[in-house]
Amino acid sequence: MRPSVRFADLPGWLEWQQGLHPHAIEPGLERLGRVLLRTRWSPPTVPVITVGGTNGKGSCVAFLEAVLRASGRRVGTFTSPHLIDYRERIRVDDVEVSAATLIAVFERITDALGEDTLTFFEFNALAALLIFATARPDCIVLEVGMGGRLDAVNIVDADVAIIASLGLDHLEWLGPDLESIAHEKAGILRPNHPAVFGGGAGAEALAREARMIGARLLRRGHEFDAWAAADGRWRFADDCWQLDDLPAPALGGLHQIDNAACALAALAQLQDRLPVTRSQIESGLRSAFTPGRFQRVWALDREWIFDVAHNADAARVLARNLSETGQRGRTLAVCGMLADKDVAAVLREMRSVVDTWFAASTAGERGLESAALAQRGAEIGIAMDDAGPVHVAMATARREAAERDRIVVFGSFHTVGPAIGWLREQTGHHDRWLRAETSGSKSYT
Repeated sequence: MRPSVRFADLPGWLEWQQGLHPHAIEPGLERLGRVLLRTRWSPPTVPVITVGGTNGKGSCVAFLEAVLRASGRRVGTFTSPHLIDYRERIRVDDVEVSAATLIAVFERITDALGEDTLTFFEFNALAALLIFATARPDCIVLEVGMGGRLDAVNIVDADVAIIASLGLDHLEWLGPDLESIAHEKAGILRPNHPAVFGGGAGAEALAREARMIGARLLRRGHEFDAWAAADGRWRFADDCWQLDDLPAPALGGLHQIDNAACALAALAQLQDRLPVTRSQIESGLRSAFTPGRFQRVWALDREWIFDVAHNADAARVLARNLSETGQRGRTLAVCGMLADKDVAAVLREMRSVVDTWFAASTAGERGLESAALAQRGAEIGIAMDDAGPVHVAMATARREAAERDRIVVFGSFHTVGPAIGWLREQTGHHDRWLRAETSGSKSYT
């Protein structure tokens, strides 16, 4: 019986997809390419920006989307994973795809499977491409799920590629060192097309890969650059723009200048097809939003900070942001991580800025129980309260926090998503992401 007959709702389809392929992750484009061909999909004729890297991908997508929308363009964005609702992954003009549209596209994909099967992520990526083909946005922004060379979004040729950063993550799939990871990430580059690199570790390895591919690599600190100025404002410069006194990015954390600079460097390469003005850039910088990236919320008489940081590099940035943010009380942490992450490395980066720890369980096949997380903390000298499921850990941290304390929730999408959902339920807030009660509406110092 065809799955489209069995499943009339989105949850049924998603559950079926999770068990369709024998492996949860199997990098490669051959199966996806065959299925896509059978759907009669045609490659996009509008500009495509593909965003990869170890950290910073989601923020780069948010800045690209915000600036382009400020210029009046309809933007199709594909991101992953989601925090609360699967439909977050596919948006057109900042509107999440409907369940009915997803089901119709899933039926079309199923009809085209033939003898092939797809992983959960491949189903997701293929659905996004088919939806964008129908919606016909002015620009498509695709976020790499893992790596790049064999990631499903790499079935599409990018007009501009971004590699926001390089770091050690997904080592079992991408290789044990930065050279191997640079090779995989560079797979989204194309000959004679621009590729933006945010700079930092792995620069030489990525430059070698770009030369072998024949891509035009634009490096932070060389072909473009950005500098922080007073009061959070900043400067950007490349061969296209000299932009002084730009407004502070709306996304929290000093590192967001790095991600905003990558987005501007990419947009500069598309000025012949998607021209934007300074005022539109400023509007986009002020309006960009993506949940769970140093997202500060005042609720239940406490400050909450949500960050999906799940590897050592991201945790280091989070720790720096916490250190540089005014704080008069303690910092309590609700931490939940996946079992296959380098838990010890993440905890070490955060230990200097956290006073009290609550270990939370994460769900799913890759999840890590709170007791096991607390044990990993104990092995490196960090005492963590075994706080159970995320919602229980959140409630416990809230009871333990004094008015001047702050509670940082981090370690995984599987932690931050349920945590934001819990806080929204507790406050009865109408906005899924609590955007109306962010740092701009409360003094924290």
